Amino acid sequence: MKIYTKTGDQGETGLIGGERVWKHDLRIEAYGTVDETNSVIGIAMGLAREAPLSEKGKKELLTFLQKTQNELFCLGCELATPPNNAKKDLPKINSFHITNLEKFIDRLEEELEPLKNFILPGGLPLSGMLHLARCVCRRAERRCVELSQKERLDPLIVQYLNRLSDTLFVLARWSEKKMGGKEIPWKKTVEGRES
Repeated sequence: MKIYTKTGDQGETGLIGGERVWKHDLRIEAYGTVDETNSVIGIAMGLAREAPLSEKGKKELLTFLQKTQNELFCLGCELATPPNNAKKDLPKINSFHITNLEKFIDRLEEELEPLKNFILPGGLPLSGMLHLARCVCRRAERRCVELSQKERLDPLIVQYLNRLSDTLFVLARWSEKKMGGKEIPWKKTVEGRES
């Protein structure tokens, strides 16, 4: 299979089922942003392999992130399939996936101090990358909400992305704690400086 097909050279691309749309189509934006989320998670996995985490913590984190990458790929396929071409053999996100994310959040939060104020995204490289993944995931969610207002879209897609972004936030906090880092609280005032 060749990487280049030349079929997109005029600014169009194909959806699952063969329909051609412009590359700036909202459906392309939605699954493209899901793909971005997946790629940022891939970088986080590379950082996790080198992070100062216990073997148990590292294994748990990598297992979760890889499972999430597979789920995002399935979600991307679902978004790449217009409603009139829905394929029965493609895996879909369902309520089971959302429940699993909620259980994972609950378990991680048992090991964290309750959040009393906003924290600044960042910290050690792994935590910072998980925060970035959260932000891109939120953008994917916004694109899917916009798409859902114009076309039929399974509401579980938006729910999954919403819950995944929550999970990535908690995972960023959890990994920062496990690596011995410190969260930086948001200060409500900005110090001025003379120029």
